Amino acid sequence: MSVQADHPAPPPPSRPPVVVEVVDRIAVLTLDRPEVLNAFSGAMGAALDEAYERFDADDGVRAIVVTGAGRAFCAGADFSGGAAVFGAPGDRSAFRANPLRFPAWQVRKPVIAAINGHAIGLGLTIALHCDIRIVAREAKLGIVQNRRGVMPDARSHWTLPRIVGHARAAEILLTGRQFSGVDAERWGLANEAHDGDQVLPRAIEIARDIAVFTAPVSVGVSKRLLWMDPQPDGSTIDRLETDLHLHLMGAPDSQEGVHAFLDKREPRWSMTLTDDWPSWM
Repeated sequence: MSVQADHPAPPPPSRPPVVVEVVDRIAVLTLDRPEVLNAFSGAMGAALDEAYERFDADDGVRAIVVTGAGRAFCAGADFSGGAAVFGAPGDRSAFRANPLRFPAWQVRKPVIAAINGHAIGLGLTIALHCDIRIVAREAKLGIVQNRRGVMPDARSHWTLPRIVGHARAAEILLTGRQFSGVDAERWGLANEAHDGDQVLPRAIEIARDIAVFTAPVSVGVSKRLLWMDPQPDGSTIDRLETDLHLHLMGAPDSQEGVHAFLDKREPRWSMTLTDDWPSWM
Protein backbone atom coordinates (compact mmCIF):
# COMPACT_ATOMS: atom_id res chain seq x y z
CA MET A 1 0.00 0.00 0.00
CA SER A 2 1.37 3.37 -0.93
CA VAL A 3 1.55 6.12 1.61
CA GLN A 4 1.00 9.70 0.51
CA ALA A 5 3.18 12.27 2.22
CA ASP A 6 1.48 15.06 4.12
CA HIS A 7 3.59 17.57 2.20
CA PRO A 8 5.04 17.22 -1.30
CA ALA A 9 8.80 16.92 -1.49
CA PRO A 10 10.49 20.26 -2.21
CA PRO A 11 11.84 20.67 -5.75
CA PRO A 12 15.57 20.04 -6.13
CA PRO A 13 17.64 23.22 -5.74
CA SER A 14 18.36 24.95 -9.02
CA ARG A 15 21.95 24.85 -10.19
CA PRO A 16 23.69 28.23 -10.28
CA PRO A 17 24.35 29.36 -13.87
CA VAL A 18 27.94 30.30 -12.99
CA VAL A 19 30.13 28.10 -10.78
CA VAL A 20 32.81 30.02 -8.86
CA GLU A 21 36.03 28.48 -7.56
CA VAL A 22 39.05 30.26 -6.09
CA VAL A 23 42.40 28.47 -6.02
CA ASP A 24 45.85 30.01 -5.51
CA ARG A 25 44.57 33.60 -5.90
CA ILE A 26 42.83 32.74 -9.19
CA ALA A 27 39.04 32.86 -9.53
CA VAL A 28 37.66 30.46 -12.13
CA LEU A 29 34.13 31.31 -13.30
CA THR A 30 32.46 28.45 -15.21
CA LEU A 31 29.34 29.13 -17.26
CA ASP A 32 27.33 26.09 -16.23
CA ARG A 33 24.34 25.32 -18.45
CA PRO A 34 25.96 22.54 -20.50
CA GLU A 35 22.61 21.00 -21.45
CA VAL A 36 21.98 24.09 -23.64
CA LEU A 37 25.65 24.70 -24.53
CA ASN A 38 25.82 27.36 -21.80
CA ALA A 39 23.30 29.56 -23.60
CA PHE A 40 23.22 32.99 -21.98
CA SER A 41 20.42 33.86 -19.58
CA GLY A 42 19.55 36.83 -17.42
CA ALA A 43 20.54 34.84 -14.35
CA MET A 44 23.91 34.06 -15.92
CA GLY A 45 24.51 37.74 -16.60
CA ALA A 46 23.59 38.67 -13.04
CA ALA A 47 25.92 36.00 -11.67
CA LEU A 48 28.81 37.22 -13.84
CA ASP A 49 28.17 40.79 -12.73
CA GLU A 50 28.22 39.75 -9.08
CA ALA A 51 31.42 37.72 -9.47
CA TYR A 52 33.28 40.40 -11.42
CA GLU A 53 32.38 43.10 -8.92
CA ARG A 54 33.18 40.89 -5.92
CA PHE A 55 36.59 39.85 -7.19
CA ASP A 56 37.47 43.36 -8.28
CA ALA A 57 37.29 44.27 -4.59
CA ASP A 58 38.89 41.06 -3.25
CA ASP A 59 42.63 41.57 -2.73
CA GLY A 60 43.02 37.82 -2.29
CA VAL A 61 42.24 37.28 -5.99
CA ARG A 62 44.79 38.41 -8.55
CA ALA A 63 43.35 37.11 -11.84
CA ILE A 64 40.08 35.72 -13.18
CA VAL A 65 39.49 32.96 -15.73
CA VAL A 66 36.09 32.56 -17.44
CA THR A 67 35.27 29.27 -19.17
CA GLY A 68 32.33 27.02 -20.05
CA ALA A 69 31.15 23.65 -18.77
CA GLY A 70 31.01 20.78 -21.23
CA ARG A 71 31.80 21.22 -24.91
CA ALA A 72 30.93 24.89 -25.40
CA PHE A 73 32.00 28.22 -24.00
CA CYS A 74 28.64 29.92 -24.61
CA ALA A 75 26.29 29.31 -27.55
CA GLY A 76 24.77 32.78 -27.28
CA ALA A 77 21.14 33.66 -26.66
CA ASP A 78 18.86 30.93 -25.34
CA PHE A 79 16.47 30.07 -28.19
CA SER A 80 14.42 27.62 -26.14
CA GLY A 81 11.57 30.16 -26.04
CA GLY A 82 11.47 30.52 -29.81
CA ALA A 83 11.25 33.89 -31.54
CA ALA A 84 10.26 35.55 -28.26
CA VAL A 85 13.97 35.70 -27.39
CA PHE A 86 14.16 38.74 -29.68
CA GLY A 87 10.70 40.09 -28.90
CA ALA A 88 10.21 43.75 -28.08
CA PRO A 89 10.97 44.41 -24.40
CA GLY A 90 8.04 45.29 -22.20
CA ASP A 91 9.95 48.19 -20.66
CA ARG A 92 11.93 49.79 -23.46
CA SER A 93 13.55 52.28 -21.08
CA ALA A 94 15.12 49.45 -19.07
CA PHE A 95 16.58 47.54 -22.03
CA ARG A 96 20.37 47.50 -22.49
CA ALA A 97 22.19 45.90 -25.41
CA ASN A 98 25.04 45.04 -23.07
CA PRO A 99 23.59 42.61 -20.53
CA LEU A 100 26.48 43.08 -18.08
CA ARG A 101 26.33 45.98 -15.65
CA PHE A 102 29.92 45.37 -14.45
CA PRO A 103 31.77 43.92 -17.48
CA ALA A 104 35.21 42.35 -17.41
CA TRP A 105 36.99 45.46 -18.67
CA GLN A 106 36.00 47.28 -15.45
CA VAL A 107 37.70 44.67 -13.26
CA ARG A 108 41.07 46.01 -12.11
CA LYS A 109 42.65 42.60 -12.57
CA PRO A 110 43.37 40.59 -15.72
CA VAL A 111 40.39 38.57 -16.94
CA ILE A 112 41.20 35.63 -19.23
CA ALA A 113 38.59 33.94 -21.42
CA ALA A 114 39.29 30.21 -21.73
CA ILE A 115 37.13 29.60 -24.81
CA ASN A 116 37.00 25.83 -24.52
CA GLY A 117 34.41 25.34 -27.26
CA HIS A 118 31.84 27.13 -29.39
CA ALA A 119 31.34 30.86 -28.69
CA ILE A 120 28.52 32.26 -30.78
CA GLY A 121 26.74 35.61 -30.70
CA LEU A 122 26.60 36.94 -27.18
CA GLY A 123 28.91 34.10 -26.17
CA LEU A 124 31.68 35.72 -28.20
CA THR A 125 30.82 39.34 -27.53
CA ILE A 126 31.15 38.84 -23.76
CA ALA A 127 34.51 37.11 -24.32
CA LEU A 128 35.65 40.30 -26.09
CA HIS A 129 35.29 42.07 -22.73
CA CYS A 130 38.23 40.04 -21.42
CA ASP A 131 41.89 41.04 -21.58
CA ILE A 132 43.28 37.75 -22.93
CA ARG A 133 41.55 35.02 -24.92
CA ILE A 134 42.73 31.40 -25.19
CA VAL A 135 40.66 29.43 -27.68
CA ALA A 136 40.13 25.83 -28.73
CA ARG A 137 41.36 25.24 -32.27
CA GLU A 138 38.23 23.26 -33.07
CA ALA A 139 35.82 25.84 -31.62
CA LYS A 140 33.31 27.58 -33.86
CA LEU A 141 33.01 31.30 -33.22
CA GLY A 142 30.88 34.03 -34.72
CA ILE A 143 28.98 37.22 -34.04
CA VAL A 144 25.91 36.06 -35.92
CA GLN A 145 23.24 38.54 -34.82
CA ASN A 146 22.92 40.19 -38.23
CA ARG A 147 21.84 36.75 -39.49
CA ARG A 148 19.10 36.62 -36.84
CA GLY A 149 17.45 39.94 -37.65
CA VAL A 150 18.90 41.89 -34.75
CA MET A 151 22.45 43.23 -34.50
CA PRO A 152 25.72 42.65 -32.59
CA ASP A 153 25.63 43.57 -28.93
CA ALA A 154 27.59 43.97 -25.69
CA ARG A 155 29.64 46.86 -27.13
CA SER A 156 31.12 44.61 -29.81
CA HIS A 157 31.31 47.58 -32.21
CA TRP A 158 33.72 49.09 -29.67
CA THR A 159 35.64 46.05 -28.40
CA LEU A 160 36.19 44.19 -31.66
CA PRO A 161 37.82 47.02 -33.69
CA ARG A 162 40.16 47.64 -30.75
CA ILE A 163 41.22 44.00 -30.86
CA VAL A 164 41.41 43.13 -34.57
CA GLY A 165 41.23 46.49 -36.38
CA HIS A 166 38.43 48.07 -38.39
CA ALA A 167 38.62 45.99 -41.56
CA ARG A 168 38.57 42.58 -39.86
CA ALA A 169 35.91 43.77 -37.40
CA ALA A 170 33.73 44.88 -40.31
CA GLU A 171 34.09 41.44 -41.91
CA ILE A 172 33.20 39.59 -38.71
CA LEU A 173 30.27 41.83 -37.75
CA LEU A 174 28.71 42.53 -41.13
CA THR A 175 28.89 39.02 -42.59
CA GLY A 176 27.92 37.27 -39.34
CA ARG A 177 29.73 34.19 -40.56
CA GLN A 178 31.30 31.61 -38.29
CA PHE A 179 35.02 30.93 -38.13
CA SER A 180 37.39 28.59 -36.31
CA GLY A 181 39.62 29.02 -33.30
CA VAL A 182 42.58 28.79 -35.66
CA ASP A 183 41.21 31.79 -37.59
CA ALA A 184 40.66 33.67 -34.32
CA GLU A 185 44.31 33.26 -33.37
CA ARG A 186 45.50 34.17 -36.87
CA TRP A 187 43.42 37.36 -36.84
CA GLY A 188 44.52 38.41 -33.35
CA LEU A 189 41.07 37.92 -31.81
CA ALA A 190 42.56 35.14 -29.66
CA ASN A 191 46.02 35.27 -28.14
CA GLU A 192 46.59 31.53 -28.44
CA ALA A 193 44.83 28.46 -29.89
CA HIS A 194 45.17 25.00 -28.38
CA ASP A 195 43.39 21.66 -28.37
CA GLY A 196 40.17 22.01 -26.40
CA ASP A 197 41.34 20.07 -23.35
CA GLN A 198 44.39 22.32 -23.04
CA VAL A 199 42.57 25.65 -23.11
CA LEU A 200 41.63 25.91 -19.43
CA PRO A 201 45.00 24.63 -18.12
CA ARG A 202 46.81 27.15 -20.32
CA ALA A 203 44.56 30.00 -19.16
CA ILE A 204 45.18 29.05 -15.52
CA GLU A 205 48.92 28.89 -16.21
CA ILE A 206 48.85 32.47 -17.52
CA ALA A 207 46.69 33.58 -14.58
CA ARG A 208 49.10 31.99 -12.11
CA ASP A 209 52.07 33.76 -13.69
CA ILE A 210 50.20 37.06 -13.33
CA ALA A 211 49.25 36.29 -9.73
CA VAL A 212 52.84 35.58 -8.71
CA PHE A 213 55.03 37.89 -10.76
CA THR A 214 53.03 41.09 -11.38
CA ALA A 215 52.31 43.80 -8.83
CA PRO A 216 48.56 44.22 -8.26
CA VAL A 217 48.38 48.02 -8.33
CA SER A 218 50.75 48.22 -11.30
CA VAL A 219 48.62 45.79 -13.30
CA GLY A 220 45.41 47.52 -12.24
CA VAL A 221 46.41 50.98 -13.43
CA SER A 222 47.93 49.59 -16.63
CA LYS A 223 44.68 47.81 -17.46
CA ARG A 224 42.69 50.94 -16.70
CA LEU A 225 44.76 52.88 -19.27
CA LEU A 226 44.30 50.15 -21.89
CA TRP A 227 40.51 50.24 -21.59
CA MET A 228 39.97 54.00 -21.25
CA ASP A 229 36.98 55.25 -23.19
CA PRO A 230 37.41 57.28 -25.29
CA GLN A 231 40.96 56.22 -26.04
CA PRO A 232 43.29 59.05 -24.99
CA ASP A 233 45.66 60.66 -27.46
CA GLY A 234 49.40 60.22 -27.06
CA SER A 235 49.99 63.35 -25.01
CA THR A 236 47.22 62.40 -22.56
CA ILE A 237 48.66 58.92 -22.14
CA ASP A 238 52.08 60.46 -21.55
CA ARG A 239 50.65 62.64 -18.78
CA LEU A 240 48.76 59.74 -17.20
CA GLU A 241 51.79 57.44 -17.30
CA THR A 242 53.86 60.17 -15.66
CA ASP A 243 51.29 60.71 -12.89
CA LEU A 244 51.01 56.97 -12.26
CA HIS A 245 54.78 56.51 -12.17
CA LEU A 246 54.91 59.19 -9.49
CA HIS A 247 52.28 57.21 -7.55
CA LEU A 248 54.23 53.93 -7.84
CA MET A 249 57.90 54.95 -7.75
CA GLY A 250 59.38 54.77 -4.27
CA ALA A 251 56.41 52.77 -3.02
CA PRO A 252 56.98 49.34 -1.40
CA ASP A 253 56.22 47.24 -4.48
CA SER A 254 58.65 49.19 -6.68
CA GLN A 255 61.38 48.30 -4.18
CA GLU A 256 60.26 44.70 -3.79
CA GLY A 257 60.14 44.12 -7.55
CA VAL A 258 63.80 45.07 -7.92
CA HIS A 259 64.94 43.09 -4.87
CA ALA A 260 63.07 39.96 -6.02
CA PHE A 261 64.61 40.22 -9.48
CA LEU A 262 68.15 40.63 -8.10
CA ASP A 263 67.64 37.82 -5.55
CA LYS A 264 66.14 35.53 -8.23
CA ARG A 265 63.06 34.77 -6.12
CA GLU A 266 59.33 35.26 -6.30
CA PRO A 267 58.26 38.76 -5.25
CA ARG A 268 56.31 39.38 -2.05
CA TRP A 269 53.96 42.18 -3.00
CA SER A 270 52.47 44.20 -0.15
CA MET A 271 50.46 46.94 -1.90
CA THR A 272 46.74 46.32 -2.53
CA LEU A 273 44.00 47.79 -4.64
CA THR A 274 42.03 48.47 -1.48
CA ASP A 275 44.71 50.54 0.22
CA ASP A 276 46.92 51.83 -2.59
CA TRP A 277 44.69 52.55 -5.60
CA PRO A 278 45.20 56.16 -6.75
CA SER A 279 42.14 58.02 -5.51
CA TRP A 280 42.05 60.34 -8.54
CA MET A 281 41.65 57.32 -10.85
